[in-house]
Amino acid sequence: MSQHPPVPLGTFPTPVEPAPRLAAALGLGPDDLWVKRDDLTGLGGGGNKVRKLQWTVGAALAEGADTLVTTGAPQSNHARLTAAAGARLGLDVVLVLRGSPGGSRSGNLALDGLFGARLAWAGDVDRAALDAAADEVCARLRAAGARPALIPFGGSSVLGARGYAGCGAELREQVPDLRTAVVALGSGGTMAGLVAALGSRSVLGVDVGALTGPAAAVAEFAAPLTEEEITPEGLRVRRDQVGAGYAALTGPVTEALRLAARTEGLVLDPTYTGRALAGLRAAVRDGDIRPGEKTVFLHTGGLPGLFGHPAAVTFAEDGATPFEA
Repeated sequence: MSQHPPVPLGTFPTPVEPAPRLAAALGLGPDDLWVKRDDLTGLGGGGNKVRKLQWTVGAALAEGADTLVTTGAPQSNHARLTAAAGARLGLDVVLVLRGSPGGSRSGNLALDGLFGARLAWAGDVDRAALDAAADEVCARLRAAGARPALIPFGGSSVLGARGYAGCGAELREQVPDLRTAVVALGSGGTMAGLVAALGSRSVLGVDVGALTGPAAAVAEFAAPLTEEEITPEGLRVRRDQVGAGYAALTGPVTEALRLAARTEGLVLDPTYTGRALAGLRAAVRDGDIRPGEKTVFLHTGGLPGLFGHPAAVTFAEDGATPFEA
């Protein structure tokens, strides 16, 4: 494992806030539910990827990189924050994205451009082909005299997960009687770090459909960071909120978006935090999360993704009703 120190990119520790009105709406007690505000990490609009990037970009700098390369979907929060990290540190950034140019230019894509990232569109490809496209971009950069560092998909690796082991340590101090931390499960590194710090039974991951085997990824990234034996089967993972797929807006997610906004003024996104809250709601209904136990909902950010999702924007706008005296 890399011994390079993390590069400071965010503002920590992030606050933990009570959510009594949301708790009541979910069927929990007023003191049962707290929100860990990792949307307030500071850099580039905030979000959970900042903690991972502190480690992965720190290693890249220590190895002499002058260019960061990473992959993702067009509305990738990780790609946006990699671009922001590059801007702060004076590094070039190339984002290798699925799809083709000419689609939506809002949300995270707008910020990618604002931060000065260059985009390489890989077409309609699977994960293996996306990784191959990133390798080709790195080869072309090296041939041109650059020193690229390839940052893993979603920032997720054993090294990146160390950022969320740090978040878990914060939570242990902020909420000592924590029973369950609920988090969106995408590329696996965020949940992995929390599992390493809090234990496999204290973290509930809600699958968003980014990977076919998310529990295996979590176990792979968490195992080197803890003495606990971590297996995919031993993790708490809900896979009932994926719906039609990663980019789809589901009924339970629209309900979760509205509920968080109208009880706590809390804005969630349709892909990650919206699914995580829908999963938390389902976990309360089926008894996996119970009243009287301290639950922390990890807000991982992603606000720009809301504005880059046309169906979510339409849903949100339709919530405004005409005033009638």
